Amino acid sequence: MSDASLTDPFGRRIDYLRLSVTDRCDLRCGYCLPKGFKGFEEPAHWLSFEEIERVVAAFTALGVRRVRLTGGEPLMRRGLTELAARLSALPGLDDLSLSSNATQLESLAGPLARAGVRRLNVSLDSLNPEVFRQITGGDLERVRRGIAAAREAGMEPIRVNTVVMRGVNDTEIEDILDYCAARGFTLRLIETMPMGATGQAAMSAFGDLEPIKRRLEQRFELIPDILPGGGPARYYRVAGTETRLGFITPLSQHFCATCNRVRLTVEGTLYLCLGQDHSYPLRELLRTGIGAAELQAHLRQAIALKPERHEFNERPGQVVRFMSMTGG
Repeated sequence: MSDASLTDPFGRRIDYLRLSVTDRCDLRCGYCLPKGFKGFEEPAHWLSFEEIERVVAAFTALGVRRVRLTGGEPLMRRGLTELAARLSALPGLDDLSLSSNATQLESLAGPLARAGVRRLNVSLDSLNPEVFRQITGGDLERVRRGIAAAREAGMEPIRVNTVVMRGVNDTEIEDILDYCAARGFTLRLIETMPMGATGQAAMSAFGDLEPIKRRLEQRFELIPDILPGGGPARYYRVAGTETRLGFITPLSQHFCATCNRVRLTVEGTLYLCLGQDHSYPLRELLRTGIGAAELQAHLRQAIALKPERHEFNERPGQVVRFMSMTGG
């Protein structure tokens, strides 16, 4: 492996950074943030756009080619369009994408697309307004308008992420797949994960995706497929369409052997695994005026800490931070 790349102790090349620009969110999905939560990071601790740009430049110099803007809800970070433009102009960055709940995309999709955001992952757990409000506390129609605006702005592909919860939304999966097929979206079904107290509580509604897959096969012909840049999902194409259906199964069939990503939080902590506490602090290094070469050296040290796999099944109470604190 070239010296200009990042490789972890288990031979996995790290070429993907998930970048949290805020830990705040305007929704309260039950598996992510508790209602009434106030313990957000102080803005003075947030990485500035200049600091974020320096870190991303260091990563791209080491072979990271994909960056995804996440949160919390990234659209709550003021000036996100400016940051997107700065990052998309960095040499070596091939793909700048966004994960969003779409509540603010109706007005921001166009500016973000012009700033260089090409792809969108959007959270959509129900097409029933009441169920959607029960899960998120939000307005479904506002989200649907945001998704439509992203499509109109030319963001492609658009991937819809649905966390499957038994007894909550598991009977809607066929309807959500129809919605995606009619619009050329990819649907990705996701198992709940025991991230923090909310995620651990949500495990009572854990939905194993294998029975869901067998149910869908009764109505749709699913052809095994590969989606470039599709992340950890196992993909199928719905016969007779170009629609892809992905299954993300961190618990029932983990995908740690192919993990190619790390996560940077809004306050500058680099997490090496979603399901472990291995981390590396970068904020103070950045604020002491560290140079590019030294910053790259620290990133190499951080990647050396990346564990082989999560322990969600063996130690479900281990990770106490909420999903919103980690960066999706």
